[in-house]
Amino acid sequence: MNVLVTGATGTAGSEVIRQAILDSEISEITALVRKPLHVQHPKLKVIQHENFLDYSTLTETFKRQDACIWCLGISQNRVSKEEYHTITYDYAIKAAQAMQRTNPEITFIFLSGGGADSNEKSRFLFARVKGKTENKLNTLGFKRLHHFRPNYIYSTEVNRKRKLEEKLIDPFAPVLYRLFPNIIIGAETLALAMLEVAKHGATKLILENKDIKKILDF
Repeated sequence: MNVLVTGATGTAGSEVIRQAILDSEISEITALVRKPLHVQHPKLKVIQHENFLDYSTLTETFKRQDACIWCLGISQNRVSKEEYHTITYDYAIKAAQAMQRTNPEITFIFLSGGGADSNEKSRFLFARVKGKTENKLNTLGFKRLHHFRPNYIYSTEVNRKRKLEEKLIDPFAPVLYRLFPNIIIGAETLALAMLEVAKHGATKLILENKDIKKILDF
């Protein structure tokens, strides 16, 4: 199986790359990145792509993929409203449209977030834009499409891009995981679940935190 991953330097995307390398069912991983990725492996192909609004040069790459796991994203607190919309919505939709035209059989997995609002009326920017992105993806005609809505994602791996509050919470995450299992999820669990669905599908379009854990019986 060939899988394309975006957001490969983030908490979720980097863990998807790591778990995909270990997965014997996956023969090729393509990481679509803007900046160099300092990971090397015979299964891993890194494509540095500058313009995430134009994918015309990636037609042949998209044709080879069985699945795309879209983990590209950013905190709404780090950018302006306009930039957040561009990164969250425009990047994903432009890519998804290009993939679906080129490779109608591809499975598309969108890393959304807990609280995403399908009605697009939430007072929270991230909830509106994530919901809007999900809704637009639903119209593109993918045969297999799934939206993952994890809540707080914790990681045991060192990641300099983690926000300060996340770095402070992470050491206590295993305890919180047991106390509040429906509002926290490990990056490894999330990555394994996304890969499992990429390979074998799922019965639900939208997978909330508790649904994600059930995929692996966590």
